[in-house]
Amino acid sequence: MSEKSADISKMTFEQALQELEKIVGGLEGGNIALDQSIEQYERGEALRAHCQKLLQAAEAKVEKIKLGPDGKPQGTEPLDPE
Repeated sequence: MSEKSADISKMTFEQALQELEKIVGGLEGGNIALDQSIEQYERGEALRAHCQKLLQAAEAKVEKIKLGPDGKPQGTEPLDPE
């Protein structure tokens, strides 16, 4: 794992998203050299993948409350991702 990848893997969702937004803004501005643009794009892709991984982990933890026939809570079950 490269130093940059390790750096990303330690980021919170909010940190990664904030950096990704900065990268997108810089790329949209068009004032970056081609080689820097490619590097920034690659880092942005790694940040996007990290954010997606964190979101999927969060979704897996979310549960919904199961209701019994009387309408009262009867425990929880995994949230249906659909």
